[in-house]
Amino acid sequence: MFRKWWKRLRRAGADRGMATAEYAVGTLAACALAAVLYKVVTSQAVQALLQSVLQRAINVQF
Repeated sequence: MFRKWWKRLRRAGADRGMATAEYAVGTLAACALAAVLYKVVTSQAVQALLQSVLQRAINVQF
């Protein structure tokens, strides 16, 4: 009985269209993550932190 069900399921193409939906969800998630990272990096707090780190790195005496 299981074999008949499995053959019928494989012939029916049960996954038809799933690749497109998965790509759409993945693209949406990547865009949302990029937007959040952009907001974080361009915030005043992060910019001040990066500037202070760079100033300390430049002013290091050997």
